[in-house]
Amino acid sequence: MMWFPVGYLCRMCISMRNGRSTGGWEVKAKTLHGHVGHIAFHKRRIKNMGGFVGIVSLFLYLCSQKGRKMKILITGASGFIGSFIVEEALRRGMETWAVVRRSSSKAYLTDERIHFIELNLSSEEELVEQLRDHEFDYVVHAAGVTKCLNKADFRRINTEGTKNLVNALLELQMPLQRFVYISSLSVFGAIREQQPYEEIRETDTPQPNTEYGRSKLEAERWLDSLSPNPSPAGRGAFPYVILRPTGVYGPRERDYFMMAKSIKGHSDFAVGFKRQDITFVYVTDVVQAVFLALEKGETGRKYFLSDGQVYQSTTFSDLIHEELGRPWWIRITAPVWVLRIVTFFGEHIGHLTGKVTALNNDKYNILKQRNWRCDIQPAIDELGYRPEVDLKEGVRRSIKWYKENGWL
Repeated sequence: MMWFPVGYLCRMCISMRNGRSTGGWEVKAKTLHGHVGHIAFHKRRIKNMGGFVGIVSLFLYLCSQKGRKMKILITGASGFIGSFIVEEALRRGMETWAVVRRSSSKAYLTDERIHFIELNLSSEEELVEQLRDHEFDYVVHAAGVTKCLNKADFRRINTEGTKNLVNALLELQMPLQRFVYISSLSVFGAIREQQPYEEIRETDTPQPNTEYGRSKLEAERWLDSLSPNPSPAGRGAFPYVILRPTGVYGPRERDYFMMAKSIKGHSDFAVGFKRQDITFVYVTDVVQAVFLALEKGETGRKYFLSDGQVYQSTTFSDLIHEELGRPWWIRITAPVWVLRIVTFFGEHIGHLTGKVTALNNDKYNILKQRNWRCDIQPAIDELGYRPEVDLKEGVRRSIKWYKENGWL
C-alpha cells in the first residue's frame, strides 16, 4: 500500500530537482490540510538532503498530517490583547504556544491546553536555539511596550525585538503560513489635523509624534525591507501582515480603566478646546482581525482597525459615567499648555522614582492630537473584517468586568 505514494513522491522530487514545472505538486500542496508552508520546508529538505532520505522525510511528514492541529506562537501572551488572542486560538482548536517572561503573570492564561515558552526577544542567537525544535504554522507578534522610562527602550523592545524574532524565524527557515505584527495607528502621528477632519489612509506619509509610534514604524519599515521575492536558496518571501488598531479597550485593559477610576472618584479631565475626533476598537474585534489576517492576509499588507465609528472626546467619559450609575462629578477641561506642564513633571518624577507613569511626554502628544479617524475599508474589503462591538456596548462590557473582578 505504501509503494504508490512513495513512487509518486519520487517522480515529483525528480521533477523539482530538474527544475521543471511542479504544477501538480502545487495543487496537491494546497489540498493537504493547507500546509503549504510545511511542504515548502520539506521540499527544501529534499533539495538539500537529496535522494531517498529527503523523499522519506517528506513522506513521513505527509503521513503525520491527518488530524494535525495548526500550531500558533503568540508573543505578549500575558498582556491585554495577547491573552484574548490566546483564548481565540484555543477556541479554534489550535495548538497554542504562549510566549511569557518568567516574571509575567499568568492570571489570564489558566487553560491547561496552553503550552508556555520563554523567549529572549533581545537576542537573535538565543531565539534560534529556543525555537530550533519547533515548527509553527502561524506567529502573532503582540509583544511590545507602550510606555517606558527610557526612550531607548521603545526601540530596543518594539523595533529590535521584532527584528530578532523574524531573523530567528528566517534563520530556521520556519515554514510559516503567516506572521501577523500588531502595530498601531500611532505610527502616523498628528496628520490631517485641519478641520473638517478626514480619515487617515494607508497612502498618507507617517509622521509619528511619539517614541512609541516611531519604534513601531521602524519595525514596520524593516519588515517592508525584507525581500518580496523568493530567494535563490528556495526560501519564499516572509509572509507578514501588519495590523494598525486605534485605541484598544476592553476587560483587562489598564490605561482606559484609569478614566473609569477617576470618574468613580467624581472627576473627569479633558484637554484642549479644539474639536477632537476619536476612534476606538474593542479588543475582541482586534482578535477577529488577527485571525482573518492569518487566514486571508496578503504578504506586506497593512490594515487600520477601529469599530467604524467616530466619537467626540467626551463620549467615552459620558458612557463610563452612565455605566457607573451617574455619580456626581466635576468635569475639567484644561488648556493644552496645562497638560504640557503636568506631563513634563510627570516624566521627570518617573525618572526620579524609577516608576513608569502614564503622565509622560508621549501621553502629551497623544492627548494633544485632534484627529484619530482612520480608513478601515481595506480591512473590510480584503479580510472580511466586520467590527461587532460599538463603543456603548464595549464600555458596558468593560465596566461590568471591572466591577466583577474588583477593579471598581
